[in-house]
Amino acid sequence: MSIDTMIGVDLAKSVFQVHGASMNGEMRFQRKLSRQAFPTFMAQQPAAAVVMEACGSAHYWARVLSGFGHEVRLIAPRYVRPFVKRQKNDAADAEAIVVAAQRPEMRFVEPKSEAQQSAAILYRSRQRLVRQRTETVNALRAALYEFGHVIPQGIRHVGRIRAILEAPNSDLPALMREECLAMLEQLAVLSG
Repeated sequence: MSIDTMIGVDLAKSVFQVHGASMNGEMRFQRKLSRQAFPTFMAQQPAAAVVMEACGSAHYWARVLSGFGHEVRLIAPRYVRPFVKRQKNDAADAEAIVVAAQRPEMRFVEPKSEAQQSAAILYRSRQRLVRQRTETVNALRAALYEFGHVIPQGIRHVGRIRAILEAPNSDLPALMREECLAMLEQLAVLSG
């Protein structure tokens, strides 16, 4: 079965703009669809090349639309921008997506599976936790530095920080020690 229609979709949170064209660029339809109406509309379309910008929900919609028999392609937004002909709006963006996708030299992004998206989310969560842990250690080092204690960089020196804060003859103000001990507790949770 040959595909003779290309559908450009400008995804949004609640309203999607759809631009259908023949493979040589002749416009066939333009629609503005609610998020709820979009899957129904696309399920009723004959198999087509569906093109979207690779954005937050594009991989989800790529899986849904592939299930309807469409051939889905994703384009990095920076490759679409030069093809917007008139003022920037959703309809112009949907049309520009089709025009960009029809270029023979266009590079597409491979849609991610649920497992790939889940792994990416897990990786970003871990990066966030590592970043928070580093920020907390650096905040502790900075607080102690303000009171004359120099601690080398690195998570391995946390024991040194704890020893300074918990020393019975500490020269640190009680309020500062309490706050730093609370940060150490946060650090223990982040390192857990």
